[in-house]
Amino acid sequence: QVQLVESGGGLVQAGGSLRLSCKASGSIFSINVMGWYRQAPGKQRELVARITKGGGITTYADSVKGRATISRDNAKNTVDLQMNSLKPEDTAVYYCNARGINNYWGQGTQVTVSS
Repeated sequence: QVQLVESGGGLVQAGGSLRLSCKASGSIFSINVMGWYRQAPGKQRELVARITKGGGITTYADSVKGRATISRDNAKNTVDLQMNSLKPEDTAVYYCNARGINNYWGQGTQVTVSS
C-alpha cells in the first residue's frame, strides 16, 4: 500500500502562485509515475501534470503548460506542483496520484482562485 498526503492548497487571487506538495509513504518502491490531477465541480478528473520516477519525463495538460512545473524528490518521496499565473478556471480539488503496480490517490486539496 502507498499513502499520499497533499498540502499547500488554499485561496489565491488570479495571477497569483501556489505550490502543492505530496508526500508518499508505504510501499514506495512500487511507484513509477507520480502526478497531480484535478477535479472541478461537475467535471471529470483530469491530469494536470505527471513525472516519471527518474524525473526525466514530464507531461503537462495543455491548459497549464508554461504555468506549471512538476518536480520530484525521490529521497524525500515527495512530488511538488508549482503553479503560477493562476486563473479562476484552475479552481478545483487537486489530487496527488502515484502509479506503479497499483494506482493510488491522495485525499485531495482544494485550490480556489478568485477573480
